[in-house]
Amino acid sequence: GCSALVLGHHREDILETFFMNLFHGGRLAAMPPKLLNDDGDVMVLRPLAYCAEADLEKFAGAMKFPIIPCDLCGSQDGLQRNAMKAMLDDLEKRMPGRKDTMIHAMTNVRPSHLLDRKLFDFAALNETLTRQDVPDDI
Repeated sequence: GCSALVLGHHREDILETFFMNLFHGGRLAAMPPKLLNDDGDVMVLRPLAYCAEADLEKFAGAMKFPIIPCDLCGSQDGLQRNAMKAMLDDLEKRMPGRKDTMIHAMTNVRPSHLLDRKLFDFAALNETLTRQDVPDDI
């Protein structure tokens, strides 16, 4: 067997996966740059996670590397990943820098500001909290 699996997912793959999970799976999840598999025996690595797809295409062109399309990754016509890609491209055209901001947001998560009861015990909150009981980021 192997102890590590290195994949070529880039920034746009991560964002597309995040929105597919959000819109179709009802969860906040993406693909982390480093993840230990469920069995705990293989480290999954995505060294290009913060690289823009366009930058990788330019680099591949400059180095004369072939770009080989993936028929297994959801890039076929009519699939949801294409809809997410189009949505993100439209956002980036109308508001430049949004993709960078979204990736940054994934590194700056505030669990207490979300609605997940497994992460934050909302029922335990009571009206007698004082200011020193409340974190500064609220």
